[in-house]
Amino acid sequence: MTYDDIPHLSARIKPKQQKVELEMAIDTLNPNYCRSKGEQIALNVDGACADETGTYSSKLMDKQTFCSSQTTSNTSRYAAALYRQGELHLTPLHGILQLRPSFSYLDKADAKHREREAANEAGDSSQDEAEEDVKQITVRFSRPESEQARQRRVQSYEFLQKKHAEEPWVHLHYYGLRDSRSEHERQYLLCQGSSGVENTELVKSPSEYLMMLMPPSQEEEKDKPVAPSNVLSMAQLRTLPLADQIKILMKNVKVMPFANLMSLLGPSIDSVAVLRGIQKVAMLVQGNWVVKSDILYPKDSSSPHSGVPAEVLCRGRDFVMWKFTQSRWVVRKEVAAVTKLCAEDVKDFLEHMAVVRINKGWEFILPYDGEFIKKHPDVVQRQHMLWTGIQAKLEKVYNLVKETMPKKPDGQSGPAGLVSGDQRVQVAKRQAQQNHALLERELQRRKEQLRAASVLPGVRIKEEPVSEEGEEEEERGAEEAEEPMDTSPSGGLHGRLANGLPAGRAAGGDGFNGHPPSGSAGTPVARELRAFVQATFQRQFVLTLSELKRLFNLHLASLPPGHMLFSGISDRMLQDTVLAAGCKQILVPFPPQTAASPDEQKVFALWESGDMSDQHRQVLLEIFSKNYRVRRNMIQSRLTQECGEDLSKQELDKVLKDCCVSYGGMWYLKGTVQS
Repeated sequence: MTYDDIPHLSARIKPKQQKVELEMAIDTLNPNYCRSKGEQIALNVDGACADETGTYSSKLMDKQTFCSSQTTSNTSRYAAALYRQGELHLTPLHGILQLRPSFSYLDKADAKHREREAANEAGDSSQDEAEEDVKQITVRFSRPESEQARQRRVQSYEFLQKKHAEEPWVHLHYYGLRDSRSEHERQYLLCQGSSGVENTELVKSPSEYLMMLMPPSQEEEKDKPVAPSNVLSMAQLRTLPLADQIKILMKNVKVMPFANLMSLLGPSIDSVAVLRGIQKVAMLVQGNWVVKSDILYPKDSSSPHSGVPAEVLCRGRDFVMWKFTQSRWVVRKEVAAVTKLCAEDVKDFLEHMAVVRINKGWEFILPYDGEFIKKHPDVVQRQHMLWTGIQAKLEKVYNLVKETMPKKPDGQSGPAGLVSGDQRVQVAKRQAQQNHALLERELQRRKEQLRAASVLPGVRIKEEPVSEEGEEEEERGAEEAEEPMDTSPSGGLHGRLANGLPAGRAAGGDGFNGHPPSGSAGTPVARELRAFVQATFQRQFVLTLSELKRLFNLHLASLPPGHMLFSGISDRMLQDTVLAAGCKQILVPFPPQTAASPDEQKVFALWESGDMSDQHRQVLLEIFSKNYRVRRNMIQSRLTQECGEDLSKQELDKVLKDCCVSYGGMWYLKGTVQS
């Protein structure tokens, strides 16, 4: 059955909305038509007393309404095709509508049902009430509508729906498929000029003509990525300009020799143009090209690990690249100490251009490309000038000392100037051996100081096996010389070497009676360290050496690069400064099976702070010098006995809060509790 076989009742259109509505008759005599269902639908829609104005005047659902909807917003890629006598005639389309069944009659049925229910309820209530009650009516006057409120109302969904409903329908007349008027309109789908003379402008290839006929959608071009983040399509890549090809390749590969780049771009690409383009997105390191930091970290980005802005990341990565222009090897801790970046960020920098070697550090990932260096000396010289500017900027930002910075020969560093990890270990061993004589002289000087101090009256000096300690520190110095991974300037807090000497020697010896020697107490470093210790113990009266070192590391992290405290602070120097600042070491009797480390067993406390609770705290510290843990009632009774007065609960709580922590009903000095 075709459209000509079905009598069409009407068709109408709303031009502004591009909405078409078509009413089509249903063949109620067809054996597939369910008559009982059609009668039920007509009854629900029009009710029992249906007239000519009803939706279904025949008391039978004998018509169906179809409403249009847009299938796509962009129809420039679609055309209507008509094939006739071996020719394909294409006509571009400016709009496509799809007709779908409309079920508005169901809404009418629901409305009729609600009206009947409302009428029944109203009839029941009118029988019970003879007269309606008088109700109070409140009258409100609407205020003038503001311009902003009017705009919101005009843009609301209800207003738009109302405007759409108010647009009048334009009724159309339907002509069948075989009607003469339909045939006349169908002739417009055929190209009027059938001779080949008029088609001389079609001189393009089939693929180019197809591209003109069906251009790529602008929406698809906007959504289509330039290139995948981890996989490159070479076919898609070669459709881009040369500068974009180089940038995408370097951004994905990170490090690449020039020969490999030329092989990826293809033999038809001019090497001079590639050299000009590569210098815009990469820097020359050991004859290889490494992508610039600002390509990987755009201006408005940040670190996924620490949230550091892109400017700081670029500066830190430039420092790593510059280090590789000086040597084949880079130590991660040294980079982290200078740049003050987290370990994850530094590891990302190194993984871009290096591989880790056990007990040696990070080695540059590619071998030295001497062939490129010899072939392009002008490029090498230009890159050397760029690196000189970057070096000057890094010296200023990170406050690097020029004397300690590696000297760079003219041009790019070659294999002859490279120092391997094994060679660095050997150099460190030789330096440790050369310092042996200096250590012996220092040991003799310390012994003489101890002998001189022992003759002073009223001074009690703890005897220690000085010579054995000197030998142990020499062994530790030799062991740490074999470990080249920790060369960070700020690593002196945990290490035992400072400027080539053991920490105890670098700090100026053990000092006199637990205090630093007078020669070092007046140095700027000693004054700065003492100020930190005093400020820390004013806030926390009791600290273990482990906690104090942690707080000192946090203090170092907050200091600007190149601060004097980065010169190397040993554990011994830190302890001597604590004792010189008015603190005392509390020898807490830890249990034999304690899991506390040696640094956690060294407990220091501020002996006098100048407040009213000094005496109470001193008694409390004496209690813990003989007991690892104490009950509260014992502390209170001892304080009452020593001070001669009863302490209030507030005073006792303050003393305990300053020095102790409670765990399991017992009180411990801070930092000594083992859960």
